[in-house]
Amino acid sequence: MHALKNTLKTIIFCVFAVLISPVTLLYYVFSIVFKGDALFASFSQFLSLSPGKVGSLFRTGFYRFTMNYCHPNVVIGFGTLFSQRSTRIHQNTYIGPQCNIGKCTIGSDTLIGSGVHIMSGKGQHNFNDLSVPIKDQGGTFEQVNIGDDCWLGNCALIMANIGNHCVVAAGSVVINDVPDYAIVAGNPAKVIGTRNSDNIAT
Repeated sequence: MHALKNTLKTIIFCVFAVLISPVTLLYYVFSIVFKGDALFASFSQFLSLSPGKVGSLFRTGFYRFTMNYCHPNVVIGFGTLFSQRSTRIHQNTYIGPQCNIGKCTIGSDTLIGSGVHIMSGKGQHNFNDLSVPIKDQGGTFEQVNIGDDCWLGNCALIMANIGNHCVVAAGSVVINDVPDYAIVAGNPAKVIGTRNSDNIAT
């Protein structure tokens, strides 16, 4: 039964990948002229507007062939935007609606709640030179890694790496790397407990 279910899922994914293929092909045609991630982000905005499970299947069918890696059984919610092609999303991952995902790798079996922002590191905008507007000072984009079997609560803001088997409380602002099994909360996020211990920090 499990094998049959997986086969049906594969068939459904293939059907939607074929249905969305004209959009995928159009993206690659445009990419001959328009370089960089701006074109990818524009297509992401367009695809984010398709609702429900059908919308998620269309998005996965597109990202499977345009991102660095996107597993076919990923679920991507309505209104979720991606800004970087270099993103990698592994199997059984759920990304809720209204998320904003930058340059990152998301591990397997991870749950990402609604409105989560995963930034491309902490250095996207320089602001030290008062003679130059912040928008013109540039910055650096870093790869942020989210581990396997994590849960990122609604509206969390992630600017650093998250280890495996971690929980990030809703609304947390993560600016420092989070170790495996940690439960973090707050702004800035701090470790308040671990998933392999009954002790919770006070």
